[in-house]
Amino acid sequence: MPAGCVIGVDLGGTKLLAGVVDQDLNVHHRAQRRARGADEAEVLQTIVGAVREVLDASELPIAGIGFGVPSLVDPVTGTVHSTVHLPLRGVPFRDVMAERLGLPVWVDNDANVALLAEHRAGAAVGVEDAVMLTLGTGIGGAIVLGGQLRRGVNGGGGEFGHTIVDPQGVRCDCGNVGCLETIVSGRALGRAAERAAREAPDSGLGLALENGREITGMLCTDLAHDGDRVAQSVVRAMGEQLGWGLVNVVNALNPSVVVVGGGVVAAGDLLLEPARAIVRRHALVPVGNAEIVPARFGEESGMLGAALLALDGLGGRPEAAA
Repeated sequence: MPAGCVIGVDLGGTKLLAGVVDQDLNVHHRAQRRARGADEAEVLQTIVGAVREVLDASELPIAGIGFGVPSLVDPVTGTVHSTVHLPLRGVPFRDVMAERLGLPVWVDNDANVALLAEHRAGAAVGVEDAVMLTLGTGIGGAIVLGGQLRRGVNGGGGEFGHTIVDPQGVRCDCGNVGCLETIVSGRALGRAAERAAREAPDSGLGLALENGREITGMLCTDLAHDGDRVAQSVVRAMGEQLGWGLVNVVNALNPSVVVVGGGVVAAGDLLLEPARAIVRRHALVPVGNAEIVPARFGEESGMLGAALLALDGLGGRPEAAA
């Protein structure tokens, strides 16, 4: 491993988290930004600004930068093939960032790097076969089989969020109708919570709406933890929908562990217990015995995994969960 530190950057569909990370995965500085922008130039400038902030704050030498981006990424060239939530389609991301920041750059899908962190040092340590779903603005997904991260032939492996579960459902940002992420994600939780608030005006959600608060997935989660029964029912229903999605995932891949990360997993067992129950009842036996666990690193899995991507690249180690 190289001396000094690297920077890990988790670029989500809504927010960006960057941090200076050492070889033991200690984080020395962090910077956070809203990631959404009107166009490609604005998003790229936001990324550069966040990285420069942590670069300037670091008293330790920085050897390279790893990025996790919510996109299909060419693992050889670092070019973004396609992206649903950000205007980066066709951007030679690795080369653009290396030129603007003056450091070696490595880039991969954000869920891939999140699972890299969880498999190397988190909730899936020592596991040969694991999958991860990151529940944020949308759903990211990643796969480890035989101890190796599997990206697929074009870098598109693990796109569980765009499996179609309801052909008569809501149109997804990808252009299809009824993708899993339209009913299981932070935005989906916010939509379901707003419907519940209108239907139950005397609930905590209803009172929040009446007082002019924006009904978001995070607010619903907070109210559910505070005991609001309507909010709890919304989270529980989403957990069941997550469970149906996971039945398909575990039947297809037969992992021993499913790691669930992203902001929505802050709901904890209010979300995960209904999902576990659905998987136990409906997945094939013994496939349904897969453990379903929250990410050890929470919302920082992607940032830490991006840092590992850079550390591996600098140290000559394969960019995979080994």
